[in-house]
Amino acid sequence: MAGNFCKVEMAGHKVAHATLKGPSVVKELVIGLALGLAAGGLWKMHHWNEQRKTRAFYDLLERGEISVVHPEE
Repeated sequence: MAGNFCKVEMAGHKVAHATLKGPSVVKELVIGLALGLAAGGLWKMHHWNEQRKTRAFYDLLERGEISVVHPEE
């Protein structure tokens, strides 16, 4: 009886896998547009802040409250 092996068949499991599809052009356009607008908005806020600081500096300079010339002692 050495040649008698018990054959056991395992039940096949069906696993739900996500099907891979190609890139969604509309979705990528929307994501790119949103990221571009967010980055552009941050850049403009930075630019406006720098502009405000420069304008404030020249206003103080024009009023004579500050000077760029080192006073002689």
